[in-house]
Amino acid sequence: MLHADVLDTIGPQIVDGTWPEGHVLTLDWIQESFGVSRTVARETMRVLEWTGLVTSSRRVGITVLAQTSWNVFDPRVIWWRLSGQGRDQQLRSLTELRVAIEPVAASAAARHASTAERERAVALAMAMREQGDAGHLEEFLELDVEFHTLLLRASGNEMFNALGDVVAAVLRGRTQLGLMPQYPDPASTKLHEDVARSVAQGDGAAAESAMRDILAEVHAAMIEVWGS
Repeated sequence: MLHADVLDTIGPQIVDGTWPEGHVLTLDWIQESFGVSRTVARETMRVLEWTGLVTSSRRVGITVLAQTSWNVFDPRVIWWRLSGQGRDQQLRSLTELRVAIEPVAASAAARHASTAERERAVALAMAMREQGDAGHLEEFLELDVEFHTLLLRASGNEMFNALGDVVAAVLRGRTQLGLMPQYPDPASTKLHEDVARSVAQGDGAAAESAMRDILAEVHAAMIEVWGS
């Protein structure tokens, strides 16, 4: 068993509260419970520390930390929360983050994107329509991920760009959790084309407006999941 397999058991247990704040794990327990080597147990501990879920010391062991210490932007933590009992709260947090950031990023992309990035945004939006109309959800998803991460990168803002993995995680999570229709909404696909065209033309206000409309639809759909 690899450390990734151990992580995908312990990580969800921590974020779901099976191992609450203050609970102490040990390397011996990891080895015995999962039948892994000391090396794998240590690597598991290091990654859990990196995600902010635990802290370790020689005298005490591996102590579970409060949620306020978690690296909530780590894609692993996001997925563990999305696939567990905290799904609805995680969807709310991520969607509200997107609503706040992505329209501004789209406006900035209209000002700062390179010629190649503008052309790629248009090509991606067109390909999304083709794959969406055909009901090819996985292909549509990967194009959608590239589209949104491209705009974050093209914004020229390194902090927006750093959120690319976060946005990718929530987009993939919605599909993997069965929260996306087989045939994406044509109106949403049209809005992606509007964003791409506005970015290509350097119209920041139009790009921001169209992206706000995309996120308004996403927000409305997610409210049906998590409630008002």
